[in-house]
Amino acid sequence: MEKISVLNLKGEKVKDITLNETVWGITPNDAVLYDAITLSRNSLRQGTADTKTRSEVRGGGRKPWRQKGTGRARQGSTRAPHWIKGGIVFGPHPRSYAKKMNRKERRLALKSALSYKVLDKELTIVENFTVETNKTKDMKNILNNLNAARKTLIVVEELTDNVILGTRNLNNIVLLEASEINTLDIVAADKMIITEAAVKTIEEVLA
Repeated sequence: MEKISVLNLKGEKVKDITLNETVWGITPNDAVLYDAITLSRNSLRQGTADTKTRSEVRGGGRKPWRQKGTGRARQGSTRAPHWIKGGIVFGPHPRSYAKKMNRKERRLALKSALSYKVLDKELTIVENFTVETNKTKDMKNILNNLNAARKTLIVVEELTDNVILGTRNLNNIVLLEASEINTLDIVAADKMIITEAAVKTIEEVLA
């Protein structure tokens, strides 16, 4: 696999690094990637929406008028679906949106997402992400040096207070430790900034 530049926080090249091809250089599997994204998005859904059927709405126990002789259509209840305040047909009821996915598929989806970041040139590797202050202004300057995109994912080996506080007020930044990376956050980000130590941790787990 070709070498990728490692930058410092000023955006200057420090050295080159060769990524593990079995993690960052596979042929992405779009079908598995789609399933993993669907699973992640479904897990965010509460599934608590509920509507009442005609047997659950209040009232409607008495027949509104006699069966014959009125000139009107026959009706058995004022809570039938076509009546105002009637029951809802085929409405949502509490349910689970959870999907199942085996471990090999999860790993393949994660590798596919990482490989897409390399293929699309949306990956930036930094030597470290050690910042001296917790000011948002200083963090913005660092991100500008690294050509951060509209939505940027920052992956570090271990979170520090300065990094957390410096990015807290930036709505377009997602901050994760290497052990927390997931397919949805990687795919959703326009750019991924990752430390060299985090790269090694990911490769140890997925290779």
